[in-house]
Amino acid sequence: MQGQTKVITIHSGHHIWTRKVGSGAISLLLVHGGPGATHEYLECFSEYLPLNKYTLYFYDQLDSYYSDQPNDSQLWTIERFCEEIEDVRHALDLSSFYLLGQSWGGLLAIEYVLKYPAALKGVIISNMAASIGAYVRHLDSLRQRLPQEVQQALHTYEAQESYHDPHYQLLILNHLYKQHLCRLDPWPMAVHRSMDRMNAAIYEYMQGPNEFVVTGTFKNWNRWDDLQNIKVPSLVIGGRFDTMDPADLQLMGERIPGGQTVICEQGSHMCMWDDPDGYYPAIEEFIDRCETIS
Repeated sequence: MQGQTKVITIHSGHHIWTRKVGSGAISLLLVHGGPGATHEYLECFSEYLPLNKYTLYFYDQLDSYYSDQPNDSQLWTIERFCEEIEDVRHALDLSSFYLLGQSWGGLLAIEYVLKYPAALKGVIISNMAASIGAYVRHLDSLRQRLPQEVQQALHTYEAQESYHDPHYQLLILNHLYKQHLCRLDPWPMAVHRSMDRMNAAIYEYMQGPNEFVVTGTFKNWNRWDDLQNIKVPSLVIGGRFDTMDPADLQLMGERIPGGQTVICEQGSHMCMWDDPDGYYPAIEEFIDRCETIS
């Protein structure tokens, strides 16, 4: 992905890798998932959005591959990662910009828009429910649809905490990830790079051993009651086969004043890859509408 790289310093004194791609008048800051993944699986935005219309800003969060990795769990809090977005915004001199957060990045986008709405023209919450509890309930429902022998095998490994057993990981990959994380076969190389470079320490600390077992520090996060306080135009977007319940995403769009929801009918958790025809036009239509009323 061609672009202009800039390494910035955040309040903690650590360094964050950023890249600017495009030359358009509309600024879009992209916040990746994880925690502990990389910006790389979001590189596809530069292929689907016209770069003479948009300027895209990517960055790797602290302890992700391209940025500093102090490996200090005291820094692994929702509050600090939210402040990191504000640090990045200031360092890149962004104002009147759009923020898109995907998955864990969507959680951070909700936190950011609640605390720092003034600089935003709009927020896009991609593939993220308004609470971890809602996420877990949907995961449980997805697991219950699996064949009984698969459910039992997963339960046996998890009861033994054998999360790194190759057979357990193969079950997760084949029955859950390939159905609900990314439905392309094979997965794009950019997705592989992000997964291969995942910082397992921060991921397991905040999330848990995998996407379908949530035991980490953010498990009690819940912003359902605060959605009514989001005051900027908002798009909630996800996939029909997402790890997030489409009904929850629909409800979020209804609870946010001026919010809307789009469900990509062919998409999963990475519908920017497996349903681009549903995903990118919805984002462009949302931004065009915001530009018209601004």
